[in-house]
Amino acid sequence: MDASLDLLTGDAAAELLGAAVAASGGELVDWRVRQVDHRPGAATTVAYRATVRRNGATRSETLGASVGRTRDGGGPGVVTLSDGDTTVAVWRFPDDPGLPALPRAFDREGVEELLADLGVDPDGRAAPELAVRAYRPTRRAVIEARSASARMFLKVLRPRRVEGLHRRHALLSDAGLPVPRPLGWSDDGLLVLSPLHGTEMRAAVRDGKAVPSPQDLLDLLDRLPADVCDLPRRPAWSESARHYAAMIGAALPAEAGRAADLAGAIRERLAERGTGTDPTHGDLYEAQIMLTGDRVTGLLDVDSAGPGHRADDLACLVAHLDVLSLGGGTDPGRAARGARMRRLAADYAAGFVAAPGGRGVDARDLSTRVAGVLLSLATGPHRVQEREWQAATSRRLDAVAGWLDGTRCPLPGAGAA
Repeated sequence: MDASLDLLTGDAAAELLGAAVAASGGELVDWRVRQVDHRPGAATTVAYRATVRRNGATRSETLGASVGRTRDGGGPGVVTLSDGDTTVAVWRFPDDPGLPALPRAFDREGVEELLADLGVDPDGRAAPELAVRAYRPTRRAVIEARSASARMFLKVLRPRRVEGLHRRHALLSDAGLPVPRPLGWSDDGLLVLSPLHGTEMRAAVRDGKAVPSPQDLLDLLDRLPADVCDLPRRPAWSESARHYAAMIGAALPAEAGRAADLAGAIRERLAERGTGTDPTHGDLYEAQIMLTGDRVTGLLDVDSAGPGHRADDLACLVAHLDVLSLGGGTDPGRAARGARMRRLAADYAAGFVAAPGGRGVDARDLSTRVAGVLLSLATGPHRVQEREWQAATSRRLDAVAGWLDGTRCPLPGAGAA
């Protein structure tokens, strides 16, 4: 295992966390890893759920620690520890050194002032309620702010990324796409977004309810304006296969060789297609789509919108649905849900290939890109410290291989790797 990964997830982490908690006047009672972001050769960042005793009271806190991102600097709640060779930054939420706007976004009085300044809730009589909806240490956070008369989302990013994301939201909103409307942004990395209506497509998928047809989703992508292609190009998930294979190999050496071989096969087949010039969402899957009934009424997380291959958007959706079918266990209900998810993934793939009017995508290309997204998702069990993550990672690699050789979802013309 990589030394930084071992340091932040092994027994030594207790000493690091204990020293950081003690520096803020507390005592570490217990801790567990909640999330791991390991980038071999670059940085390792870990989030923890800790039990801390302060002033005689015990409470749960979110802590973070990072090796390789200490260049973000310190700040209130950030403790830097070094043994002369390795430097570790440790902090308490919300004092993330990579997200300088996060303390302000998680302060009720500060958000109340922000709402008033934006004219969203000028007559609010009480500080809004705040809820953390997502947190990836040093990378991003989403805070929901809700008052008696208003609701909005505060997206916190690394400062250098916020203006570009504001521009993406404005472009797509002005083009009539059902994306959150940008209400304002700040240089320190805070983007304020309007809420969307509907429920996540993931809930409909989970509960076996009606979902959009392949044609409906192709229609949604047709609405992306051509100006999306003027945005900076970002690599598709499948184009980063080698990177994700390295992450898998660092966390699970027993699968390093297989992951590298699968990445090589994906890269070889992608080279047949070259660079895409379609407007794309960049990260399209069921948790990013809001529905009212089976009608699409919202599209979330447009951070990666830009030029690319439409097949990457379609493959992203198919791969995420297929991953939902891979849960372990022998519970009959879970097995039935898994089978349903797998059928849905296969039905979408077949529908995207057979779409009429020349809109269908190449079966071999789609299968390759599904495999590429699945390879990126194979890092997930370790990242969130899923129970028996090693076996879950191997199951996902099995699915990657199955899409490449055509055995997991036979599509006419897909061929073999």
